[in-house]
Amino acid sequence: MRWWAALAVFVLHTVVFLPVYPFYGSDTYWSIAKAIPMQVGAAGVTFFFVLSGFIMLWTRRSGDTPRAFIGRRAKKIYPTHLVAVAVLLVVLPVPLSKLVTWVPTTLLVQTWWPDWTSLGGLNIPAWSLASEILFYATFPFLVPFIEKIADRLVPAAIAVVFALIVVLHTCYYLFADGYKGTGNMYGARMVVEADGTLPTVTPEYGYNADPAFFAHDYLGYSDHGYWLSYYFPLSRLPEFFLGVLVARLVISGRWRNTRLWWPLLSLAVAFAATWWVPSNYAMSVLILLPTAAVIATACLRDVTGRRGINATGPMVWLGDVSYAFYLLQYPAMVVVLKYLLAGHAIGFVGWLGAVALCFVLALAAAGLVYEFVDKPITRRKNRATLHPESNT
Repeated sequence: MRWWAALAVFVLHTVVFLPVYPFYGSDTYWSIAKAIPMQVGAAGVTFFFVLSGFIMLWTRRSGDTPRAFIGRRAKKIYPTHLVAVAVLLVVLPVPLSKLVTWVPTTLLVQTWWPDWTSLGGLNIPAWSLASEILFYATFPFLVPFIEKIADRLVPAAIAVVFALIVVLHTCYYLFADGYKGTGNMYGARMVVEADGTLPTVTPEYGYNADPAFFAHDYLGYSDHGYWLSYYFPLSRLPEFFLGVLVARLVISGRWRNTRLWWPLLSLAVAFAATWWVPSNYAMSVLILLPTAAVIATACLRDVTGRRGINATGPMVWLGDVSYAFYLLQYPAMVVVLKYLLAGHAIGFVGWLGAVALCFVLALAAAGLVYEFVDKPITRRKNRATLHPESNT
């Protein structure tokens, strides 16, 4: 299931991070950008966060220590991340002496303050890993309390966590500076010529990879409401523990639904509603409970033998490489832009070709990194892990 979330992020990033001209800035481009707004990728990230919490409890080892758990997660997170960072440091004009442009992202602490210089200056999709690091750092210390919640009170605990999320985002909307509208304000990060016009041919670098971007010492993030609701790790922490509690619900046998159509339908309706709510609600709040229902139902179907397309061999492989694909998609776009597209005038068909090429390149690189970096370090076994306490 992780693959579908990673693919949603990729679809958004092809609209944002492949600045090919004159297609960028055309009416066709803006029609596509309106149809694929920021919440397309944000939905994938939200799915990752909830699923991550679910899986952490589902695969929890009895007698596990915080040190052992955090060590295993670090082995999973950092090696592939560092491969992506290394690629970008080679192909981008990153001033190594200016630490703010690459050290925070490398250490995965870039989202703790609203500075676009560090948040958007290297491997941009890696921002979500800063939240994952917080999730994994807190999980072994908080999960013993979650496991002590009586089974009959788990639904109430889920309701409390969701209510906390709603209140948190409402406070951001009411009191934090930033955009309050419902429109899609996320198009391409346009490269603009000195005279204020758009380029006639494709530049060597996109906006976030251009030497002019790296020349800045500080690029503040003026939309504090958006930064707090989307990037700030503490704001995303309840989503992870919502997934943990939903796993408790399944393990206890209190989630009995195995029909996937209605959770998927509710997710589709909730996602459609994101076009009509303020952006900080659109990024995660509306789709959280439907996402949790999809994950719980899919899990219960899996352990009761109701296998679907996601259980097929190719889909399992795509799920395995999805983490590497998520991190390597932006480097693939940077490479294709710099070495193949720069200096050429490219239209809609050329952009589609570039999208396909980036997809193939990112997927091939993800397969190699998974096979030769991830698996040897994590010593992963190609078999499913069922929760020993599951009564299903």
